[in-house]
Amino acid sequence: MKSARFLILLLVLPGLAHAHTGTGPEISSLSWGFLHPFSGSDHLLAILSIGLWAVQLGGRALWVLPSTFLLAMGVGAVLGASGVALPFIEPLILSSTLAFGAVLAMAKPFPLSGSAALVAGAALFHGQAHGLEMPATLLGAQAALGFLLAAASLLLVGLGIGIALQHCARQKPLRLAGVAIFSITVLTLL
Repeated sequence: MKSARFLILLLVLPGLAHAHTGTGPEISSLSWGFLHPFSGSDHLLAILSIGLWAVQLGGRALWVLPSTFLLAMGVGAVLGASGVALPFIEPLILSSTLAFGAVLAMAKPFPLSGSAALVAGAALFHGQAHGLEMPATLLGAQAALGFLLAAASLLLVGLGIGIALQHCARQKPLRLAGVAIFSITVLTLL
């Protein structure tokens, strides 16, 4: 039974990783924008892991990392909608998810400035991926608002899960969450 679940997971995850479907009229809405981060495991896990990492770091990181992610994601979306395409978007998104999982798993204290820089770099590519699919119109702005609201919601969920896990048993559950995020992303790459 366990091997059957594992096989199903292996078959489903690669398709979930690539949430970027191209262009079309469906991308010009608030609902498309809101649902988009939930349609790919790469975005979903990366955003949740930032909330978990912020809890692991504690203090100012609780607001600095989520705020940095949202701001940089917005900048990336504007660049993408304006036609500026950064190279290696999808591999860098997956790499950022791997990095966040590894950072959580290691539970090593990182300086807040370095953590924020890593989050900003990753968010720029996440936003870029969304922005390239949006038209540079008011309808595209609605889609951007949708995915920024979804990202904010996922960040809050990550913070909430992190706080709950931390109350349970300190760092170990957060480290295990990092191992899970890292492992799922590796399976996605396969």
